[in-house]
Amino acid sequence: MGIQKDIVKFNVGGRIFQTTATTLANAGRNSFFGALFDDNWDLQQQQPNNRQEFFIDRNPDCFAILLDLLRTGDLYIPSNVPERLLYKEAAFYGLIDHVRSAKWGPFDGNRLKLSKSVTGRAPGDGTAIRAGPDGGCCVAHGSMVHVFDWILEEHPPINLDYQRVNDIGWVNPENVLISACERLGRGDGGMGLFSSSTGDLRYKFNVVHDNQVKSYTAGALSFSPDYKIFASCKGRSNEYGIGVWDQVTGKQIDFFYESPGWSLGDADKLQWLNGSNCLLVATLFPRKDNCYMSLLDFREKRMVWSWSDIGAPLTVDEKRVRDAIAMEECNSVCVVNEYEDLGFIDLRISGGSVRWSSRSKLMKGKMPDEPCYPKLALHNGQLFSSMNDCISVFCGPDWVLTSRLRRSYGGSICDFSIGGDRLFALHSEENVFDIWETPPPPVI
Repeated sequence: MGIQKDIVKFNVGGRIFQTTATTLANAGRNSFFGALFDDNWDLQQQQPNNRQEFFIDRNPDCFAILLDLLRTGDLYIPSNVPERLLYKEAAFYGLIDHVRSAKWGPFDGNRLKLSKSVTGRAPGDGTAIRAGPDGGCCVAHGSMVHVFDWILEEHPPINLDYQRVNDIGWVNPENVLISACERLGRGDGGMGLFSSSTGDLRYKFNVVHDNQVKSYTAGALSFSPDYKIFASCKGRSNEYGIGVWDQVTGKQIDFFYESPGWSLGDADKLQWLNGSNCLLVATLFPRKDNCYMSLLDFREKRMVWSWSDIGAPLTVDEKRVRDAIAMEECNSVCVVNEYEDLGFIDLRISGGSVRWSSRSKLMKGKMPDEPCYPKLALHNGQLFSSMNDCISVFCGPDWVLTSRLRRSYGGSICDFSIGGDRLFALHSEENVFDIWETPPPPVI
């Protein structure tokens, strides 16, 4: 392209800006600017008198910031420009992904920095937090779910009319799935799909048996890459099992009833294992006096692996399993006890013993007034474990402690979640959640 044709002039809210088609090409084909050009990034139409000037009735201060972002890859927001206004302008121009990339880099647990803390919007302690795929999150407080987008702007809350929320899952950035008691506050059924932006109920998932719709309580949730939803279910007559629904149609497609001696429907945690096409089902202490874990193969309708601490010596009480997560690459299930000891169970041996790792015991001394049970997460090959008011990061084949995330305000961490290149930690005492982000790489 010639130099003269490459220059583009914009009049934004009465302010004149000049740039080049080369700079605007950094915005990408799907952006506002991409629509102005042909496939070769030449202007699709000539302005009168060959003046390449386009008028845009938007905020000129934000336009200047976003134009500099396209030029340099760096994001600088002056104090006189509200961040939320800039984000909304970036959404208009189709530059949200550019802003996100400039604000934080690819997720790395060893480089996380505390970005912000948000005070809870509801009375009482928060019970669960779930990171959204786009960097937002939702927080459960009893029967309420508060949804935040990636700029941490709160959307209308979801109210289940005094029915306690048991679990939450993000189907996509526009929809959240909530499991609760049998009425969902809005009719029979214990699981519903809600709009993340409006809080409206979009779909109610039913359990059907003998061509009859059954009332049930839904518990733990999980999803598979082929758009299946898994939920632990409990019927009114204490029938337990795992229900399966098609995420696209909402129809029930399968149901796995518990085997004698194994608690499935009251499960605390479900995890889909893509490599083995199985579902990990875990019922943990203190919901039950004993811990049960199993792998269910829905293709063959059988339990292919199981483990329980039934019959273990009394000295194992201090090793009660509080959370569990399967690690397929290691052929093991990682478990954690109330002292943050990590344990590993071999997935290739049904009923095998736990190999406890005492080197991971980090918390010593006096326990806090309101201790929270530890939680586990696995992300990008890094293992995370919460304990009291901090989160530990483990890396490498031997899961060596490499860093810890901690802040003093808010009390113990009752839940945490990773998604959208962020880690969200929910504190119990002050109903506060923290947002941890990886700083962006330096601009060269």
